[in-house]
Amino acid sequence: MSEVTRVYAGRLAGMVVRGPDTDVIGRVRDVIVNIRPIPQPSRVMGVVVEMVNKRRIFLPMLRIAAIEPQEITLVSGSVSLRAFKARTGEMSVFGDIFGSKVHVDDPELEQLHGKAVEVADVELERNRSRDWVIARIAGITNRPKFGRRPELHTIPWNYVHGIAPFANADEHAAAELIADFKEMRPADVATAIYDLPERQRLSVAGELDDELLADVLQELSEERQAELLETLDIERAADVLEEMDPDDAADLLGELPDDKADVLLELMDPEESAPVRRLMSFSPDTVGALMTPEPLILPPQTTVAEALAHARNPDLPSSLASMVFVVRPPTATPTGRYLGCVHLQKLLREPPSELISGILDPDLPPLYADDSQETAARYFATYNLVCGPVIDQDQHLLGAVAVDDLIDHLLPDNWRDAGIRPETSTKEG
Repeated sequence: MSEVTRVYAGRLAGMVVRGPDTDVIGRVRDVIVNIRPIPQPSRVMGVVVEMVNKRRIFLPMLRIAAIEPQEITLVSGSVSLRAFKARTGEMSVFGDIFGSKVHVDDPELEQLHGKAVEVADVELERNRSRDWVIARIAGITNRPKFGRRPELHTIPWNYVHGIAPFANADEHAAAELIADFKEMRPADVATAIYDLPERQRLSVAGELDDELLADVLQELSEERQAELLETLDIERAADVLEEMDPDDAADLLGELPDDKADVLLELMDPEESAPVRRLMSFSPDTVGALMTPEPLILPPQTTVAEALAHARNPDLPSSLASMVFVVRPPTATPTGRYLGCVHLQKLLREPPSELISGILDPDLPPLYADDSQETAARYFATYNLVCGPVIDQDQHLLGAVAVDDLIDHLLPDNWRDAGIRPETSTKEG
C-alpha cells in the first residue's frame, strides 16, 4: 500500500490508533496545529487520542509511522500517558478552526473575494522534510436550505486569512494588567498597551473583553488600529467592530484592503453594519464621514424631564449629551423630518413638564453631509458648539458631528502615537 502523504483532518476523527504490534491505543479526537504568519508553514504538531479509559493523551506527529484508510500506526507502542493539556500558541483543528470564518484571496477563486468563507475541513500534507503542515482548506460560503449539500471550494493555505494564533504570554501577568486597565481611561490603556513588548501586547489585547478592546482601538492611530485588528481572528475582529462607534469602525475599515473590509462587514450584525456602510459611502474629507449616526434623538412630544434623563446616559459622550435633536418618527437615522435641536443648558432652565418641541432653537442652521471639514470647523467656531446636526437635502437627520471627531481628523494622522505632548517639545522655565 502506498504511503499516505495527504489527508483531510476530518477523516482522522475517530480513527483507531494502533501500536506496531497492532494493539489498540485509542481513537483520534483532535488535531493540534501551530499557526504561523504566511509565508511560514503552519505545522501539525500531533493528534489528541482518547484511550479506552477515556483519558486523552497527546501523540506528536513524529511518533506516527503511517496513516492508512482505517487506522493510524505508531512507530512504537511506548507513549506518554500524561493527560493532554493545550499549550499557548497551539490551536485545535476540530475545536478552533472547523466552522470558523476566514477571508481568501486566491486568484483562481475571485468569486470568493470579499465573502466570509466557513472552514469545513483542513487538508494536512507531509512535506519533503517529513513535517506535516496545513496545505489547504475546504471552505463553503453559504449553507443551502432543504438539506442540499453545500458547494465546497478547495483553497491553498497561503491564500487563507483570518485565523489568528493564540499568543504566548504569562497568563497571570496579563490578568494583572487587565485588572489595572479597568480603572484607567481607554486612552491611557492604549498608551500602556503600546509600551509593552510586542508579544505581551498581543496577548493582553487578545484577553481584553470586546467592549474594552473596542474602546482602546478608538484611542489608537488608524495604522495601529489596523495592525492590532490583524492579530485577531476574523470573527473576533467583527465582534470588536460591532462594539466600536460606527464612525470609528468606518474609519478603521477604510484602512483595510477592500476584500477584508467586505468580509468583516458581512460578519457583523446587519443592524450594526448598516450605519457603518452608510458612513463609508461618504467621501473621507466630508462631514458625512465624520458624523456619528447615534446622537441623542427624540420625538417632539418628549418632556424636558425625559430628555434630561436621556442626556444622563453614562454611555453617551459629553459632546453628544450637550444637544438633543428633535425629529418626526422614525428616530433611527436616517430619521423622519428634522425639526430642530435643544441645547442642554436650555433644558436645565425649563420646567420638567415642558415639551421639547416648544423650546427648539429656531436660529441654528444644520450641516449637510457633503460639507467639507473646513466648513464644519467654521461652523463650530461661529456658533460656539461642541456638537452639530447633519441632515440631507430632504431634511432627514443623518447624524451629528462632535467637535472632538473633527479635531481628530484635522490633526496629523499620527498625533495619537505622539501623545498629547510630543517628545520633541520642551517645558520652559
